[in-house]
Amino acid sequence: MGSKAKEAVCNPQDRESLLWFSSSVSPLNWDLSIDCCSWEGITCDDTSESHVTAISLPLRGLSGNLSSSVQNLHRISHLDLSHNLLSGPLPPELFSALDELMVLNLSYNSFSGELPLEQAHGDKRNKFFPIQTVDLSSNLLQGEILNTSSFLLGAFSLISFNVSNNSFTGPNPSFMCMSSPQLSKLDFSYNDFAGQISRGLGRCLNLSVIRAGFNNISGEIPVEIYNLFELEQLFLPASQLTGKLDNNITRLKKLTLLELYFNHLEGEIPKHIGHLSSLQSLQLHVNKITGKVPLSLANCTKLVKLNLRINRLIGKLTELEFNKLQSLRILDLGNNSFTGDVPDKVFYCRSLTAIRFAGNKLTGQISPQVKELESLTFLAFSDNKLTNVTGALSILQGCRKLSTLILAKNFYDETFPSSVHFVSSDGFPKLQIFGIGGSRIKGEVPAWLIKLKSLELMDLSQNRLVGSVPGWLGTLPKLSYIDLSYNLLTGEVPKEFFHLRALMSQKAYEATEKNYLQLPIFVHTNYIIGSQQYNQIYNFPSAIYMRSNSLTGSIPVEFSQLKALHILELLGNNFSGRIPEELSNLTNLEKLDLSNNNLSGRIPSSLRQLHFMSYFNVANNSLEGPIPTGSQFDTFPKSYFEGNPLLCGGVLQTSCKVPTREPATSSTTENDELKRTLVIGIAIGYLFGFSSILVVCARQ
Repeated sequence: MGSKAKEAVCNPQDRESLLWFSSSVSPLNWDLSIDCCSWEGITCDDTSESHVTAISLPLRGLSGNLSSSVQNLHRISHLDLSHNLLSGPLPPELFSALDELMVLNLSYNSFSGELPLEQAHGDKRNKFFPIQTVDLSSNLLQGEILNTSSFLLGAFSLISFNVSNNSFTGPNPSFMCMSSPQLSKLDFSYNDFAGQISRGLGRCLNLSVIRAGFNNISGEIPVEIYNLFELEQLFLPASQLTGKLDNNITRLKKLTLLELYFNHLEGEIPKHIGHLSSLQSLQLHVNKITGKVPLSLANCTKLVKLNLRINRLIGKLTELEFNKLQSLRILDLGNNSFTGDVPDKVFYCRSLTAIRFAGNKLTGQISPQVKELESLTFLAFSDNKLTNVTGALSILQGCRKLSTLILAKNFYDETFPSSVHFVSSDGFPKLQIFGIGGSRIKGEVPAWLIKLKSLELMDLSQNRLVGSVPGWLGTLPKLSYIDLSYNLLTGEVPKEFFHLRALMSQKAYEATEKNYLQLPIFVHTNYIIGSQQYNQIYNFPSAIYMRSNSLTGSIPVEFSQLKALHILELLGNNFSGRIPEELSNLTNLEKLDLSNNNLSGRIPSSLRQLHFMSYFNVANNSLEGPIPTGSQFDTFPKSYFEGNPLLCGGVLQTSCKVPTREPATSSTTENDELKRTLVIGIAIGYLFGFSSILVVCARQ
């Protein structure tokens, strides 16, 4: 409620302006029978004229537009309408008319259009504005922010300027320090600004926060920044920055956040990085940084997050005193060229929740000390040179909170421990993602997996597993992603397999626990160059991959029970018989690959009902008759149907009256022989792709 030291008598002109304001915004529960100074969110001064000095209505669920009548409230000093549903353009003279405004907060709305900033000319060039805080973040604003605006030129007292998460373009507003030397916070991240960072930043000696990441900023980091001794946050990721990380950055003793990832930075990490003893977040991943990790980094004892993945770092991690980093929670050193044994000292960082060493050249075995990390949920060692798979799994089953475990491309040519008794009754109690593909591991599908009742994603692809597909996989209540591709499995798919509860209905699939991941996982595929980033288990497709085994029999009609299934790959086996009509019940199916089998009969026309299906391949079988037409069937390439001499019509554009026998093309066969490498892990790019080796690590 508004407040006033004496009985409020609202200024008539201000009351009229508020009424106009309320007519374009709802819901406002203002009681017109009482004085406007007592209305919710309204504050008036104590003068005899009782002018409105503040409107504060954040988090009220307000919708509508900001009326130009607010410009008539000439004594207003605080305007806060943040975290609402307001939209439309800002009033044309909002900034110039409210010349007593000190705080403007319109963040987290849907305001659009350009900022109504008048250009300075004549007497407006020297006009003073008392504004201290401007927050327009998280809207739909666009256009340029020019240094010739009378409002910005006169904002000598400005302390905080935040226009992040909009669609602004043009030169970046790092020029603000030229007219606002008291600036403490400057945030224009998540826009489309371009150009280099202005050298005028050095005038803002009080700057504590610079956030300019996720723009198109280029050039080097200005050396003036290294003289801003009050700086606590330097956030410049995902831009086009070049050059080296200057050693002078170690002068910024108050720095708590240094995030320069996804740029083109070169050179080495400053030798004396340990002087930044207040540092809590150091993220330099996806650059071209070389050399060793400085030993002084161990002096950054307040570090919570350290991410150096996808650089060109070398050396032995065993030389680092990780045990000093007792606050460290997230450690990502993946995709570098580290050598030597696994650094056991890292397991003395008792606060760790996520570790990624994937994509290096580490050797040795996993230490039992890892069990001391009671909060560990994410562990990725894929694509190294680890040995003793039995020992590793025996140790890791004791990590009670572990939910993501990816060990792919290690333990080459070893044998899986397969006994159901290998894992204790309380082993891997929280495990949701398990990937150990691409290792040429021998044996059968491990029977102890039946105990992993929390398992949702399982990748055993590109190994040398023998035997049949176990029916007990169908007893795992949350399993929705299964990759058994490129093994030596034989026989028919048992009916018990199709009891997968999480795939029986979309409702059951959505009911399974879909946590956010401590570190992102990337899926890389040979179908499409690039990768897809996943930050949450829920974003993974529900999928069954069984390609390139020696499975036989007909395609089980029971597949049609798995109505939440998005991807089904059965190519490269020895399936025979007809394509089941019932597959048309898989209404969520996006990809169906049955190529390179021994299937016969016709392609069911009912498959046209699968409106989400964007990939359908039956090449190199013995199918016959007309290819269905209409819907997405008209968009599939010819190569997906070739190698079936008796198929006709549709995209083949052949007559079905006189079937023509065409030899199978070699291109499809050759393409299908390419091994899909699903790499869940470190990779760059964001193109769509499905299938998999859960590796958490792939070369760029």
